[in-house]
Amino acid sequence: MTPNRYYQEAFTRLDRCLLERMQAFHTPALVMALTDRDKSVRVSSFGFANLETKEPLRRDHLFPIGSVGKAFTAVAVLQACEAGLLKLRAPVTDYLPWFEVQSPFEPITIHHLLTHSSGLPRGTDFSPDPRAEVYSLRNARVGFAPGKHFCYSDAGYKVLGLVLEKVTGKHYDELIREKILIPLEMKDTYAVTSSSLRPCMASGYRYLYDDRPGQVGQPIVPAAWVETNSGDGCIVSTADDMAKFARMMLNEGAGPNEQVLSEQSYRKLVAPMIEDEGETYGYGFYLFEDDGYQIAGHGGDVPGYEAYMWLDLTNGIGSVVLMSEPYTPRASFLILEFFRAAYLGHQLPDAPPLPDFTHIKDPAEYAGTYQSEDCTMILEANEHHLMMICGEQQVVLEDRGSGSFSANHPDWNLFLIQFGRSEKGEVIEANYGPKWFVNQRYQGPKTFPISAEWEVFCGHYRSHNPWETNFRIFQRKGHLYYCAADGDEEVLVPNADGSFRIGEDEYVPEWITFDQVVEGKALRAMRSGCPYYRFFTP
Repeated sequence: MTPNRYYQEAFTRLDRCLLERMQAFHTPALVMALTDRDKSVRVSSFGFANLETKEPLRRDHLFPIGSVGKAFTAVAVLQACEAGLLKLRAPVTDYLPWFEVQSPFEPITIHHLLTHSSGLPRGTDFSPDPRAEVYSLRNARVGFAPGKHFCYSDAGYKVLGLVLEKVTGKHYDELIREKILIPLEMKDTYAVTSSSLRPCMASGYRYLYDDRPGQVGQPIVPAAWVETNSGDGCIVSTADDMAKFARMMLNEGAGPNEQVLSEQSYRKLVAPMIEDEGETYGYGFYLFEDDGYQIAGHGGDVPGYEAYMWLDLTNGIGSVVLMSEPYTPRASFLILEFFRAAYLGHQLPDAPPLPDFTHIKDPAEYAGTYQSEDCTMILEANEHHLMMICGEQQVVLEDRGSGSFSANHPDWNLFLIQFGRSEKGEVIEANYGPKWFVNQRYQGPKTFPISAEWEVFCGHYRSHNPWETNFRIFQRKGHLYYCAADGDEEVLVPNADGSFRIGEDEYVPEWITFDQVVEGKALRAMRSGCPYYRFFTP
């Protein structure tokens, strides 16, 4: 048994570390729960449930848990299998006859949906109820033979929720409450995000500007309200209640009064079902090793919120973290690391230094003058900082990883600045949205064709969908690009039917089409079933 004084020392240091990070990244609210197999060891809350009223966050405030809810759906599916209502290897259409998707391959099964190996697109959450989005999949094509790749799909778990409703005759909310929440005594958890719960929830926040990469220190505003009742992530809960679900998992399916899931079914949840491109997934859980310990868990996000549940299966402990955005980097893993050290009586870890995204390992390799057709970009190295020279102003760039940076300057904040290297590893070019720059080391061609046909599609598109509100389409170096609001870019690959695949990998199932062309400009883009409309700005 770990001495209480050692726990106290660990938690004091952990609290100090979390508060420091919340302040640095302007996270309004965070609540965490730590549990072993028997009970919650600690539940604590930090910050404000509402920034406008300065209402302190309490442990009983509700948070949406987003995709952490996929674990609940997976448990419910295995319960239905135990009851003889479902078969894991049976086609989805055996239970949902109206489900349809364009595919030359074998049918998609329940197993494929559980493991994100169905080949379905991720989905865009354009409908609060899952039926409309699942119905729209008949216009989508799978990207690969089911079971061949891991490709995360919210749409697939929406299908699972509807399958559960069909075979049990119960609404998803009713089913989850009856089969999981009541047996686990989770009295403050709801399997539907509805307006009736809003007064009990902590407020969600996001960066003021939703059409560009966010930066630490930017103003934040209340996030759009979201209602949903789908099996991919509609659950609202408290940290205390989520610790009860974690204990069920740590006890291999056993609840406080009854076995919620058989040990055989539990093993399927945490058995590696598919491994692809560095991801290992069971049924509703990511699986990995951390310092030799077996970890299962999931993260989730809803506009304005983040949630994480990580279970150390080796030592029988777990952590739950619910927070409002902006996200505090590594908070969820840091919490589990401190708890594990205290639980095992090991030396407590040192709190890692606050991430400094302006600290660049070797800024000199990026420094220099870059020229495009109509613009010059000047970068200078200043110790461990990379500076952009904008007239008489020096702007410190923030590292976004993989050779990309952001600039907090009105002329340079809509896109990430991304660098390319030569075969020798030297930085020779830079991209900023549609603009392409080269320095004196660049030796290749400097002009590329501009497609008049593609120019019809280029522009800024918006939707009232709060999950992915907008994106931009542009040409650069002879390719057409899709650029998400956070700056992530994907090349658009033409398909024979006039649509485009979003991404270079041939198996990617995401797609986009353009139509409603007026005066040489497409007014509408359909992204994986969700309509977006051209947004004209001066």
